[in-house]
Amino acid sequence: LGSGLFAIFSTFFAKAVAEMQKITIVEDDPAMREELVLLLENEGYQVQAITEFTEVVAQVRAFGANLVLLDLGLPGRDGFSLCADLRKTCGVPIILVTSRNSTVDGLRALSLGGDDYITKPLSPSELVARVRAHLARYARLVGSNQPTQAATLQIRDIKIDKSARRVWIRGEETQFTTKEFELLAFLAEHPNHVFSKQELFKEIWDMDSVGDIATVTVHIKKIREKIDLNTNKPQYIETIWGVGYRFKV
Repeated sequence: LGSGLFAIFSTFFAKAVAEMQKITIVEDDPAMREELVLLLENEGYQVQAITEFTEVVAQVRAFGANLVLLDLGLPGRDGFSLCADLRKTCGVPIILVTSRNSTVDGLRALSLGGDDYITKPLSPSELVARVRAHLARYARLVGSNQPTQAATLQIRDIKIDKSARRVWIRGEETQFTTKEFELLAFLAEHPNHVFSKQELFKEIWDMDSVGDIATVTVHIKKIREKIDLNTNKPQYIETIWGVGYRFKV
């Protein structure tokens, strides 16, 4: 009886937390859109389903979404450019959906600011797991109202203000996506320590059984483009072939 009551309470608590979170679905297929809405509403989330794709960014902002589920194959609108536009104006997690059985589209979208991607046909359990993981991590990053002590890292020409989530490269402030910032800050906090892609994926994406660790390589590449003068000769994040990456000091 005790375990049964605990399970009921845990389910109720999870639904209560989810009801405070909003998810925007950008999907042109009516059947798929309805399926996703029902799936996520059943999990307790507030769901916005967008069917008009000309003003997606404005609709997402007006709704106050905590996460965006974006289909890359939209009619009359380039899903890749839409992903980039969303990232310019909001920092919430963006999960991309692609119908192609290839990582090419997903990796390209990640380079434009997406946080994760999943291919059709979608697995309901996997999708819900990814949604929960991204929402939980994002909530931990920005949801606390407790005052925090400023923490600034200075490594040669890079200055990282963790509390304000700002980065200066050679004295000029540079914009980083949520995951780029987390990955850069984590590596900088552990100088000269070699991390495998699997370790970084688990640490930054908060998942170890779902997703594609190729996203780590994509994000490292994007970070290098912002912090290095010559990406062919990285000065900060070093590749340890066959092992992973380390931040040099």
